[in-house]
Amino acid sequence: MVSPIKKTFVVEHLDPELEAWSSLEYASIARESQASGVRFLLSSVPNTLKLPENLAHVQGLEVEHDSVENLFDKPRVCLLDPAATQELSPADGDKFDVFLFGGILGDDPPRDRTSELRKKGFEGRRLGPVQMTTDTAVRVTRMIVQDRIPLDKIPYVDNPEIKVDEHESTEMPFRYVLDKEGKPIMPEGMVDLIKKDSERGFGDLI
Repeated sequence: MVSPIKKTFVVEHLDPELEAWSSLEYASIARESQASGVRFLLSSVPNTLKLPENLAHVQGLEVEHDSVENLFDKPRVCLLDPAATQELSPADGDKFDVFLFGGILGDDPPRDRTSELRKKGFEGRRLGPVQMTTDTAVRVTRMIVQDRIPLDKIPYVDNPEIKVDEHESTEMPFRYVLDKEGKPIMPEGMVDLIKKDSERGFGDLI
């Protein structure tokens, strides 16, 4: 029997900088990828960009300065694209080896950052109609193509409220996967970052 090709999940970093928000998401993706036996690649990272401490030493992260179109055979790459007409399905795990995400997906409102990758001609799939953070999009994709769980069978919560203090809470304008306790899965340290930056307004987090 031929052993299956290890899946690769690529985030094409589309910003000249790396915000704390993205850093926590990327670290979360790296840890989960390592635990799941898949590759996580951060591509198009500028040579001038110094990775923050939490990313520089995290297991499961590969950094590439080249663009994804120069790294992989285009027909084997699936672009996770909110504008695609076809939903991602378990069968796509047989068709594609590489799953590509345009960072940062978690813009509110969405700025269609993925359009820069769409122009390069990658075949696209959608993860439903609701905006997800980058780590959630990678998590959902992995559950579909590796664990073979259909998109509509994954437990979600939309726009969860995060309690900032006794009197205040912040609504997160995204879709999250629920854990076994029924709580939204967020990167380690994200709630603390939300609390810390709540006075500045949610828009400054992104």
